[in-house]
Amino acid sequence: MSLGYLALVLHAHLPFVRHPEDDDFLEEDWLYEAVTESYIPLLWTMEKLVADGVDFRLTMSLTPTLVAMLNDELLRQRCERHLDRLCELAEKEVERTRHLPDFHDNAVFYLDRFRAAREDYCNRWKRDLVGAFARLQQAGKLEITAAAATHGFLPLLRANPAAVRAQVFLGVMDYAETFGRAPRGVWLPECGFYPGLDDTLKEAGLRYFFVESDGIQHASDRAKFGVHAPLYCPGGVAAFGRDPEASRQVWSSTEGYPGDHDYREFYRDIGHDLDFDYIKPYLHRDGRRVNTGIKYHRVTGRTDSKEPYVRQRALDKAATHARHFLESRRRQVEALRAAMGRKPVIVAPYDAELFGHWWFEGPVWLNHLCCQAAADRNSLQLVAVPEYLGEYPVNQVAMPGASSWGYKGYNEVWLNASNDWIYRHLHATADHMTEMAERFPNADGLTRRALNQAARELLLAQSSDWAFIMTRGSMAPYAVRRTKEHMLRFGQLYDMLKENRVHEGWLGELESRNNIFPRLDYRVYRADYRLASEHGQPATAVSPNTKGK
Repeated sequence: MSLGYLALVLHAHLPFVRHPEDDDFLEEDWLYEAVTESYIPLLWTMEKLVADGVDFRLTMSLTPTLVAMLNDELLRQRCERHLDRLCELAEKEVERTRHLPDFHDNAVFYLDRFRAAREDYCNRWKRDLVGAFARLQQAGKLEITAAAATHGFLPLLRANPAAVRAQVFLGVMDYAETFGRAPRGVWLPECGFYPGLDDTLKEAGLRYFFVESDGIQHASDRAKFGVHAPLYCPGGVAAFGRDPEASRQVWSSTEGYPGDHDYREFYRDIGHDLDFDYIKPYLHRDGRRVNTGIKYHRVTGRTDSKEPYVRQRALDKAATHARHFLESRRRQVEALRAAMGRKPVIVAPYDAELFGHWWFEGPVWLNHLCCQAAADRNSLQLVAVPEYLGEYPVNQVAMPGASSWGYKGYNEVWLNASNDWIYRHLHATADHMTEMAERFPNADGLTRRALNQAARELLLAQSSDWAFIMTRGSMAPYAVRRTKEHMLRFGQLYDMLKENRVHEGWLGELESRNNIFPRLDYRVYRADYRLASEHGQPATAVSPNTKGK
């Protein structure tokens, strides 16, 4: 019998960067890189654990925007093309490095890896990565949580409660449609929470969510067990707090494992290092140098003189770090168990894209972690969050404090001088959306299509990714443009609906470009909209003043 539990949570998310109008759009590469470097390696890791008979539990979010892109036929084709180009480039690299012993073994490694990724993506998984993750959930190894519709930062959308409800409700409905059952828990965008949000989560049928440790520390009553047991909000939804120590060992730039000198260096890529004429066919069409995913150097240290990457040394280090992480958690749960008188749970959430993309050896570390934990279940056991609630259904009742993931733990990343201008526009647009939903209680035909598309434009403008990118500075012009474009399109649709002059051709172009949530019902913005509790499917929205008509 274990002394405590470890809940590893991987948050898989990307903003909606589908651009059918352009065959070589730079920001679409975010998706192809994540597929190749994170999602496929994570599937390899989990499926190998299952094949080897390792008993493990992981929790993972797959946001609606990411699911929509992974399931989009155009983007699937482009992802396959991306893998084809990687295989072609790796073949050339094997030949180019034939007399460069420091790099040749790595070139061969990349070629084998890209070929395997292409084979599994196209033939074994039939380009359906969401289905592959769903099968792991059906096997009882992976708990997939819901997420808000477009990752809108809910604490800063609360000026219009209908906007928050729509983000949560649409996320729940999208999950039910994708995975064939109602979700049990939710990943709040950026872990953003405020008191009262729990009522919306309860209304959506959700049982648990995650918060930053600040949310537990600043709860309405002192949390008796800190972040190592959930708090029940007064309405009954459970809040699980992030464990700072477990996070620091992986995330910290000074203490975290990914900075080890033997791991692969993310910032040295042949797309920037090699002769321009040689690498040009694999760059963006405007000649801009970009990462290709082929990197031959290791972290080495705080120096520009990076040494060659030695794969076996990195693999050995990943095993060592997995042992170190587990031993640290064992000591932690032993001390906590003695103080708490019950089994603690250590919640360790990370961005899924850390594993493989930013930290190339992350999936290997995860494999060792799961194997070592399964081999010694007497001290520490991997658990999915619903299993912990099943074992400990009685927990302290207190309202978590307002908080968020990120710098200082309270919204500042998403509300600062670089991005504060967006919110007055988002609030006004949300008000107009609720106005139109009330004005047209049961629209059909072209009017209904325009209302649904207006809702899509609002939802896409609300994505927290744009505010985050503006804060970071990198790619900020793209984030500004996306925010403005969606709000301007909404404004045009709003004016057309008010004047009863919807332009069908232009509307069709918008529907084709921003095709997320094809079965979206604009009435989700009505005050009387309800979810059918048993399946997470929408109930008919009927306004009291139209009942019986």
